[in-house]
Amino acid sequence: MVQVCNAKNLMPKDGQGTASAYAIVDFDGQRRRTNTKSRDLNPQWDETLEFIVHDKDSMASETLEVNLYNDKKTGKRSTFLGKVKLSGTTFVKSGSETVAYYPLEKRSVFSQIKGELGLKVWYVDDPPEAENTGEQKAESEPVAEEKPPGNIEGETKEDEAEKNKQDENKPKDEPAAEKPKEEVPEETASPKQEVSNPSIVQTEKPKQGNERHHEVLKCADLNVSNGELRSLSSDRSRSAYDLVDPMPFLYVRVVKTKRANLETGSSIYANLLIGTRSVKTKSEKESNDWDQVFAFDKEGLNSTSLEVSVWSEEVKEGEEKRESCLGTVSFDLQEVPRRVPPDSPLAPQWYTLESETTPGNDVMLAVWIGSQADEAFQEAWLSDSGGLIPETRAKVYLSPKLWYLRLTVIQTQDLKLGSESEAKVRTPELHVKAQLGAQVFKTGRTSPGSANPTWNEDLVLVAAEPFQPFLVLIVEDVSNSKTVGHAKVHVATIERRTDNQTEVKSRWFNLYSEDESSSYAGRIHVRVCLEGGYHVIDETAHVTSDVRASAKQLTKPPIGLLEVGIRGATNLLPVKTIDGTHGTTDAFVVAKYGPKWVRTRTIMDQFNPRWNEQYTWDVYDPCTVLTIGVFDNGRYKPGEDGKPNKDCRIGKVRVRLSTLETNRVYANSYSLVVLLPGGAKRMGEIEIAVRFSCSSWLSLIQAYASPILPRMHYVRPFGPAQQDILRQTAMRIVTARLARSEPALGQEVVQFMLDSDTHMWGMRRSKANWFRVVRCLSRAATILCWVDGIRTWVHPPMTLLVHMLLAATVLCPYLVLPTVFLCAFLILLLRFRFRQRVPENMDLRMSYVDMVSLDELDEEFDGFPTTRPAEVVKMRYDRVRALAGRAQTLLGDVAAQGERLEALFSWRDPRATGIFTVVCLMMSLLFYAVPFRGLVLVAGFYYLRHPRFRDDMPSIPANFFRRLPSFSDQIM
Repeated sequence: MVQVCNAKNLMPKDGQGTASAYAIVDFDGQRRRTNTKSRDLNPQWDETLEFIVHDKDSMASETLEVNLYNDKKTGKRSTFLGKVKLSGTTFVKSGSETVAYYPLEKRSVFSQIKGELGLKVWYVDDPPEAENTGEQKAESEPVAEEKPPGNIEGETKEDEAEKNKQDENKPKDEPAAEKPKEEVPEETASPKQEVSNPSIVQTEKPKQGNERHHEVLKCADLNVSNGELRSLSSDRSRSAYDLVDPMPFLYVRVVKTKRANLETGSSIYANLLIGTRSVKTKSEKESNDWDQVFAFDKEGLNSTSLEVSVWSEEVKEGEEKRESCLGTVSFDLQEVPRRVPPDSPLAPQWYTLESETTPGNDVMLAVWIGSQADEAFQEAWLSDSGGLIPETRAKVYLSPKLWYLRLTVIQTQDLKLGSESEAKVRTPELHVKAQLGAQVFKTGRTSPGSANPTWNEDLVLVAAEPFQPFLVLIVEDVSNSKTVGHAKVHVATIERRTDNQTEVKSRWFNLYSEDESSSYAGRIHVRVCLEGGYHVIDETAHVTSDVRASAKQLTKPPIGLLEVGIRGATNLLPVKTIDGTHGTTDAFVVAKYGPKWVRTRTIMDQFNPRWNEQYTWDVYDPCTVLTIGVFDNGRYKPGEDGKPNKDCRIGKVRVRLSTLETNRVYANSYSLVVLLPGGAKRMGEIEIAVRFSCSSWLSLIQAYASPILPRMHYVRPFGPAQQDILRQTAMRIVTARLARSEPALGQEVVQFMLDSDTHMWGMRRSKANWFRVVRCLSRAATILCWVDGIRTWVHPPMTLLVHMLLAATVLCPYLVLPTVFLCAFLILLLRFRFRQRVPENMDLRMSYVDMVSLDELDEEFDGFPTTRPAEVVKMRYDRVRALAGRAQTLLGDVAAQGERLEALFSWRDPRATGIFTVVCLMMSLLFYAVPFRGLVLVAGFYYLRHPRFRDDMPSIPANFFRRLPSFSDQIM
C-alpha cells in the first residue's frame, strides 16, 4: 500500500512559474498513477495505491520507484520533476506506517530538480479481495496505454528525428512483445528487480539467461541489486568459513534403540566411550528415542576407537539402582566417513549390539567426521565447551530498537490545589513529572498566577521496543510535597513521525488523584510523539557502530558486508583457580557491530583456545567501529551465595572500517591488555580475520559526502548535556535488556563493550587527552620553527630559495593555489607507499597507561559517588584544584589577548587608540599610492632580512600590543 501524500517546493516546469504534477509508481512490474494537480508547486494528493506482492519472501529485495512529471496537457511539454527510490527493507507492517518526506533525486547530473515528496508505505499480510484486484488492474491498463513523457530535458527535435530514423532502420523480425518496451522512456520504465540473498549454506553457479540467481552466505542477509550482486558473487565463490581454519570434529548422532522385551518401569540410556572420556545420553522410560548429537574435538581425542553401549537401569523401592548393559558396538575412527557441507546429512543406520547375555538388541546412530560448518554443530553436545551448558554456547543477541519519546507539556486546567485557606498561607509551586519505566524527567517549577499554569517545555525520554505499557504524567506541588493528580498515556497509541515537518496534534488527558477515590483533579494539555528521525545514541561517539534512524522508512540499503573470523587466542594468563590448586581460563569472545552482538562458545580450561567461528554484518556506513572483547566465563558455575559469578574481562580490540581496504582479508594478532587497579596487564593475544566487502563503489563514495547522523540531529539538535543524559539512559536500557536474555549477556560485559565509563573523571584520561592536544599543536610548532630558521638564516641556501619563491608568488599570484594543491597531491602520493597496512589497535603509550601512578588508577576505578576515605578524597581534591588553577591562569591569559584587541577600538587607552588611528590613516594612504604586490614583496624581504640587520629586543608592534589594557585588573 503506497499513499502519495503531497510534494513540496517543486521546480516550475510549465514555462509559467508553476507545475501540474502527477506521480507514477512502479513496483514489481506493476504501475499506478495519481491524478494531476494543476498549477501547484505544493500539490496534495492523499491517494492510496495498491500493489500485489507476488512473493512475500523476496519483497525486501524489491524496489519501489515513484516518478513525478509535469502533465503535458496543462503545460508546454511533459517534464521530469524528480524521483524517489525506496528499498523493500524500509517497508513496515500495517499499523506502523508514518508519513516520511524524501528529497527528490535527479535523473542525470544536468537535471534541475528540487523539492521533496511525502509518502506513506506499508504492507498488509491479508491478501486483497478479487474485486479490488480487478479494479486496480482496470485502473492500471489506461496508464500503460498512455504514452509517458518522451522528451527528456535538453532534448531537441533533431534528436527526436534521429531516434525515429534509428527505429526505422531496426530489423523488422523482432518479436512484437518487445516493441512496447522500446516506446517506454528510461525515466518511466519499471525499476530493475533486485535479488535477495537468503541464508543458505553454499552458492551454486549462475544459470545461463536472465534467470535469477542467489548468492549464498551463511550468517548474513544482504539486499543488493543485480549489478551489485554480481560484483560480490565474483569474489564470494568461497565457503562460509573461509576466514577461519576448519576444525575436525567427530560427530555421533544417537537416534534410538530397539528392544523387544523391555521391563516395565526401567529407563534406558546410551553411553559413548572414547579413551578415557565417557558421555551419557538422556534417560528415557516410556520411549527409546534420544535423537542427540555429540561433537568431539578430534585433536583432543586420545583413542582411535569409539564404543557405544546401551544400558538399562531399574530402580525399585527399598533397593539400590541396578544397571545392566544391553550391548555395545565399536567403530574404528580411521574408517569413519568424512562429510563436507553442502553434502546432505548422513543417514543413521541400525547397528546390532554385541552382548553375551541379552542378544538381539539394535541401536540407530550415525558417525561421521565434519567441521564447525556442519549444521549439527550449533545444537550438538560439544566436548570443548563442557557439553550442553547454556552459558557456554555460541549465541547471537540483538539490542532493543530504541526511540526518542518527546513530551511537550503545554499547560494544565482546573487543578484542585486544596482549600482556599491553604492557598492563602502558601504559594503553590507546580511541576510536571514524566515517568517511563525507571526514567523520570521533570519540568521547571511554575507559580500559577491563575488556575491554568503554563510550561511549554520539552521532555525527551528513551523508549525501547517492546514498549512500556504506559507513560505516567504526574503533577506535583513542591511547596507541600503532594501530588495534585496523575494521568496515564498508552505508549502504543502515541503517534510516530520521521521529521519535524509533520505537526503532532496536542491532546488533553484527565488528571486523577492518587487517593482511594481516584477523583477528578483537573486535566493536562500535552503533545507527545515518538521521534523516528533520530538515531538513539547508545555508544560513545568515537566508537559508534550504527548511525541509522529509528524509523525503518529512513533506512538506506547496505553498502557492503563485514565478515569477521574469530580464529583463536594464544598465551592467555590464568584468571581463576580450580579448587585452589592450579589456574585456568574459560575464554569466550563477544563481538559487537550495530545492534547485533555475537558470542562465541566458551573453550573450557585452555590457555590457547581455538574458536574458528565466523560472523557477518551488513554495513550501512564505512566510518564505524567494530568492537571485539575477550572474557573469562564465570556464569556457568553458581557462586557461594547461589548467584552467578561475573565474567572477567581479558582485553578488547577495536577495528575502524574506514581504515580497511575493500575486498581484502586482514588476518592479524592483537595484544590483549586490560587496565586493572594495579596497572595495565598484558593478558595474551587474539587472532582475528576481517574482510570488508563493498557492494557498490558509488554508494561507498557517497557515504563520505553524506552527514554522519540523520537529518533530525541537525534540524532540531539536542544540547550536549541532554545528549549525554540520553546516551547514559540508552546504555542502561540496552544493558538491562541483554542481561534478561537466556543465557544472559552480563552487565559487566555490555558496559565494557560500550565504554559506559568514559564520561567519568580520571587523571590518566585527562593526561592522555592533553598530550593528544600537544601532539597536534607540535606540528604547527614545527612549521613555526622551520619559518623561524629561514627568517634567521640558519640555512642560507634555503632562505635564498624562499626569497625567490616569494618573488615568484608576488609576480605570478595566479599560480599560488595550483602549486599548493599540486604539492599536496605529490606529498599524498609519496606517503601512499608508507601507509598503515595493518588495522591499528589501542595504543598503550597514547593511552598513558605505562606512566600512571597507582593512586590515579584507583581514582579512575572509584565509583560515583566516591567510596574512598576522607583523607584520600581530600588529597585528590587538592590535586584537581592545582590542575584547575593552571587551566584557570591559561584561560585568563587567552581572554586578556582578546580584550587587548578590543581595546584598540574602544578608546579605553586614548593615547594608544589615537596612535592606532593615525597609523590606520597613514597605511590607507600608503596602500592607495603603492601597488599591493610591491608592498607584499617589500614586507616579505623585510621579514626575511639578515640577522645583522636585526635587533635582539621585541619589535615595535609587539611592544605596542602588550601595553594595551585588559580587564584582568578588574577581576576580584
